[in-house]
Amino acid sequence: MARTFDRRTLLRAGAMSLAAVAGVPVLASCSNDDAAPTSSDAGTPTPRSGGTLRAAFVGGGAAETLNFLLGPTGLDYVRARCMHGALGVLDPAAEHGVRYGVLERIDVSDDLRTYTVKVRPGVTFTDGSTLTARDVLYSLNAPVTLGSLPFLKPPSQNFDLAAATVTDDTTLVLPTLRPIADGRLVLCQSTLVFKDSTTAFTADMPTCGPFKLVEFEPGQGAVFARHDDYYGLALGAGPYLDGLELRTIPDATARVNALTGGQVDFVSDIGPVAARTVERDERFAVAVSDLPYATSLSFGLNLSFAPFVDVRVRQAVKYAIDREAIVRNVFFGRAFVGNDLPALGFGDYADEIEQRPYDPDRARALLAEAGVGAITVAVTTAPEVAGMAETATVVVENLNAVGIDATLDQRPTGQLFSDFAAYVQLPFAASYSPPVPPLSSYAATRTAGSPSTFGFNRPDIDELVAQARGAVDADQRREAAVQAQRLIWEEGNQVIPVLAPSINGHATTVYGVRDEPFSSFEHAYLA
Repeated sequence: MARTFDRRTLLRAGAMSLAAVAGVPVLASCSNDDAAPTSSDAGTPTPRSGGTLRAAFVGGGAAETLNFLLGPTGLDYVRARCMHGALGVLDPAAEHGVRYGVLERIDVSDDLRTYTVKVRPGVTFTDGSTLTARDVLYSLNAPVTLGSLPFLKPPSQNFDLAAATVTDDTTLVLPTLRPIADGRLVLCQSTLVFKDSTTAFTADMPTCGPFKLVEFEPGQGAVFARHDDYYGLALGAGPYLDGLELRTIPDATARVNALTGGQVDFVSDIGPVAARTVERDERFAVAVSDLPYATSLSFGLNLSFAPFVDVRVRQAVKYAIDREAIVRNVFFGRAFVGNDLPALGFGDYADEIEQRPYDPDRARALLAEAGVGAITVAVTTAPEVAGMAETATVVVENLNAVGIDATLDQRPTGQLFSDFAAYVQLPFAASYSPPVPPLSSYAATRTAGSPSTFGFNRPDIDELVAQARGAVDADQRREAAVQAQRLIWEEGNQVIPVLAPSINGHATTVYGVRDEPFSSFEHAYLA
């Protein structure tokens, strides 16, 4: 039976979160009153329907929005993933590396120039209408026609959407802009679908995701009820929950207090320190994602800042950073040493390239050789994900140790990317990237000197990436991929000292929350 929610419910939840911040214990329990579950052979309870799961995320305060195309925080996308159906998700274990959602399959022509997308029959919106290929095409175009953050634009950067044709209600034919072998990954990486002609993202818009939005208040939370006509139910899968509450609790300590105090059942991004505390309590468990699902924590060196034009200065910054110390002291070992390349663990990642060492003497020598004089720079960051601000603090210390006068510019949570035009003008800016394949990610965000490259414009690398993606022969594909990544490693302006897995805490009664790479509650259930 679906549970109804109202504004009072949401505000009471917020008050309980505040109590958690103050350390006031508030007793509560998962609202699951169904019969006890049975157990599988592996000891995991069999999924069952019922109950309401309450989850807490960092959020973004007043900047939170239902328009996930422009939403600056991870919670915006988590919320949208609950509302809107996905074309699919990346799954290295699945055929072609994707697990389909509202799509039935994607067929690719032998010359890698045409992709035929088949919509899964019977997918419906909350207003009862049926999802069609026209809705899919409109959604693929939306990041360009309606505007979006760069990470949502890969389909328009790889397919000629203007030349796409809808041949029937379930079939969409997409010509590519140039031959690509990884088009399925591009389409299923992050595309959510909504109705044709949508121009505004509102609480009452028709949606085809696993949950229906009941209430949303930026900076406070969102309340959902199960979408009882969701296609997954007909397939014998989720959603299993009657209801879902996503709450905003910016402070990491407060999120953990909310979990241990019983105000929520799941907390995202608790960080490695809190994880050690949580896992000592038998009522709770910690879930850590494995590679390739680790978030790249990075810094962009802006080439409009004169010293960074010299490649020797960029290399000096990279050698100055003690990556192992960051893994050891910031993440207590629950992270992976970065090598200034994203997507560690994906098939196209160039693990042939040697690990860059921590070498402050070499950094000082490169700075002296460059002869750029005294360098004063602010390192801008924000606690958008666990460890991001702490990593920047270590980087500042490392830079000071080699003679660069660096200071920390820490912004409030949710503010770092809220003005993207201003963000890309920063001289030394922190960022994070969800785990996606390296070649399609480069094509989406770093080709032709796009704004997110901070002025790094290398047509030769762009062409190598294009060759790697378009080669039918596997050896040719690998050779070009490694060449491109080596140039990025040697001359690029992106520093990636560490890759951090997702570290979430939850009550031991919670099962099925997937990291894809953002938290998905489609298959979650309460034991």
